[in-house]
Amino acid sequence: MTTTMNVVFTGGGTAGHVSPMLAMAEALVDRYVDTDVDVDILMIGTAEGMEAALIPDAGYNFSTVDKVPMPRRASVDLLSVPFRLRKAVKQARQLLREHETQVVVGVGGYASTPVYLAARAEKIPVIVHEGNVRPGLANKLAARFASVVACAFEGTDLPGVIHVGMPMRKNITDLPMGPTMQAQARQSLGLDPDKTTLVVTGGSSGAMNLNNAVGGALDDLLATDAQILHLTGRDKVVCDESGTAIEKDGYVQVEYIDGLSRVYQSADLIVARAGAGTVHELAAIGLPSVLVPLPIGNGEQELNAAGLKDSGAAVVVADHDFTSQWVATRLPNLLLDEPRLEYMAQTAKNLGITDAAETMATIISETKVA
Repeated sequence: MTTTMNVVFTGGGTAGHVSPMLAMAEALVDRYVDTDVDVDILMIGTAEGMEAALIPDAGYNFSTVDKVPMPRRASVDLLSVPFRLRKAVKQARQLLREHETQVVVGVGGYASTPVYLAARAEKIPVIVHEGNVRPGLANKLAARFASVVACAFEGTDLPGVIHVGMPMRKNITDLPMGPTMQAQARQSLGLDPDKTTLVVTGGSSGAMNLNNAVGGALDDLLATDAQILHLTGRDKVVCDESGTAIEKDGYVQVEYIDGLSRVYQSADLIVARAGAGTVHELAAIGLPSVLVPLPIGNGEQELNAAGLKDSGAAVVVADHDFTSQWVATRLPNLLLDEPRLEYMAQTAKNLGITDAAETMATIISETKVA
């Protein structure tokens, strides 16, 4: 006799929130393959966040509640928050009932707060996963009544929290590395399979300073005989003084590559922001990095990078210090220091946690209501 497990995942706003939801959902479905349990998943976000595109593209059912941002200063908008939140909670309660939800799993973001409150009102157990060292407001609220509170980083300040790591999909945790895969990945990206490779990526946002700094130091970097794969970000191109896109031997710039698996495989060293997902992916794969925390929000990216920095697996440089001069004087030496890169890679790998999604799938299975 087949039984159904009805699970709601909630969160979003950024890819950093969506990715762990997809990883947990994938692990939960895999857990019950070839069993008599049918896993029915609904993901709830907002219409404005990246989840509105990413979740349907991944093949999951998706519904929305109203976005209720919290004004950071006293204003007329602040007076409307209780009424707007009440409406969003009502929407969430209706969705939870229609789905016959047995457990809610949240990762934070605008959609999470009303869904957490709706689950509490419906007496549905809540599981929280916090991806950053410094928790967001939604997860701080839910941690007060959640059945389980889990986190990606040790030291996350939430009551009763357990450290499980960052849920990642198998295309990252099971990513094959090594010389053969590296050469194949480079060829598929239009690179020389035999050259030391520096990858630069600022993500879909926050790339401008990285782009300018690297663009201004290209000659120094290319003088090492390394090649550069530069993911500039959508609608961003690195240009010379005349406004023309830079073209140099050994330098490949593209705005975006769908899926970073091949990019990771190709790299000897990567320059990136320090989003929680990125930090954990670099550790799981074992990739040396220069991390430039994005200087916005509550400083969470600097905290995210601290573990890799303290262990010697990453060099961390403040955004305002990451200039063309810094790149020209520091990165060439690092690119040429093969023993150090090997040490950084192994140290990162030693810190990696690759089974967080499976751990969360176990927690979800054991927490659902009958």
